[in-house]
Amino acid sequence: MLHLKSVNLEKEKVETLVIPVCEDKNIYDDRMIASIVKKARKLKEFSGKKDDEVIFYNLPETQATRVMLLGIGKLEKIDLETMRATAGKAVKKCIKSKISKVLIAVPSIKKVKLDTASLLTAMMEGAGLGNHLFDKYKKEKKLKPLQKILFLVNPDTEKAYGKLASRVATVCGGTVTARDWVSMPSNDKTPERFTKAIATLARKENLKVSVLNERELKKKKFGAILAVAAGSQNKPSMVVLEYTPKGAKKSVVLVGKGVTFDSGGINLKPSAGLDEMKADMSGAAAVAATLITIAKLKPKINVVGVIPVVENMPSGSASRPGDIIKSYEGKTIEIGNTDAEGRLILIDAISYAVKKYKPDTLIDVATLTGACVVALGERIAGVFSFDNALADAIVLSGEKTHERCWKMPLPEDYKELLKSDFADINNMSSTRYGGAITAALFLSEFVGDTRWAHIDIAGPAYIKKESAYCSAGGTGFGVRLLSDLLENL
Repeated sequence: MLHLKSVNLEKEKVETLVIPVCEDKNIYDDRMIASIVKKARKLKEFSGKKDDEVIFYNLPETQATRVMLLGIGKLEKIDLETMRATAGKAVKKCIKSKISKVLIAVPSIKKVKLDTASLLTAMMEGAGLGNHLFDKYKKEKKLKPLQKILFLVNPDTEKAYGKLASRVATVCGGTVTARDWVSMPSNDKTPERFTKAIATLARKENLKVSVLNERELKKKKFGAILAVAAGSQNKPSMVVLEYTPKGAKKSVVLVGKGVTFDSGGINLKPSAGLDEMKADMSGAAAVAATLITIAKLKPKINVVGVIPVVENMPSGSASRPGDIIKSYEGKTIEIGNTDAEGRLILIDAISYAVKKYKPDTLIDVATLTGACVVALGERIAGVFSFDNALADAIVLSGEKTHERCWKMPLPEDYKELLKSDFADINNMSSTRYGGAITAALFLSEFVGDTRWAHIDIAGPAYIKKESAYCSAGGTGFGVRLLSDLLENL
């Protein structure tokens, strides 16, 4: 679907040519494109400012049926995200116009002063992610994704970076898989169905798949997972995916929170936003999709995904505030709030992973706290780790992929807020403030000496309005970030 292509615009027919246009500079070496841009600038309605748009049809100097010019603003403000977003917008516009193929011009590397591989990756990501429609539940499917997306480059660039398109398409495919899972309604992704969906796709990529059902979870004493699932008629499970290439020495475990619907339990959530609680398994979706992606990219590193999957519901059998449960690790936990359920299923999965796999690094991903959204907004994830090098690596991968993260503090004295008079620890802080921090500190009590990081994706996992390269719904946040991180650890 994504390809780099050297095209002679004077001779080869093109259905649609898209040209990103800078407001104050010519950013193309190709004389024909520069000429078309100059012609567009003569129009009163187009100057190359951000969000400017004009379309020419059947220009005599090119074989393109239509030429779409999109303004990207001043040269000094152009960065990789500008180009990623522009490519995404272009594809979305083509989808709405029912166009099947598009050729997007790539600016001169020297003129925009961006790294070649990074620029190509960003533009292909934007286009690949923008070419996604979640219309499974619509009777009439009025729009279709583009069949082919080409990027206009010179012959040398096509030869040198042609294989990059395959990698980008793979990672975008993983992101789209995660998006689809997150956007899917909870009645279609009960723990049993979601587990089966993960296992089916993982086996297709030759990942080793193990599923612990409710009986096995009880036998092995996963007390925290079982406590969260107690109120639902849908039984819990835990999926384990293993990617173990020959010769790999380092090992990383990814743990993803998989609450397929979170009502809050007995501490029932308010009705506002309750429909979005289908997205409370976004961490699980990101981890599973990352494993599937990594199996295709084949880096030399052992990666294990541990994914606890439950539904948190109120009923006569549900766990209650004040209940004391025993975790897989052995610590007792007083349930201060049944809506602090994500951390409970994570600690059992983390303890299991540490004990069985003894990884060099463990990273958990979860839509864990509203407090993190209050702190960082809806577009940035929080990173918590005692290992600064690991936190910095995650933040760097976030910068490269624009799945942005911000390192948060883990003050030792905040652990006092989790003390319980009756159990080893409480799952809820004694204060309403600093909730993202105390939730991370709660998790830290179960990682032992393992190098660990926690990524709270409560903000960016789900969007209500369409963005440049993502429709409303699940964003697939974490797949591109984790794929980059694992390839570079």
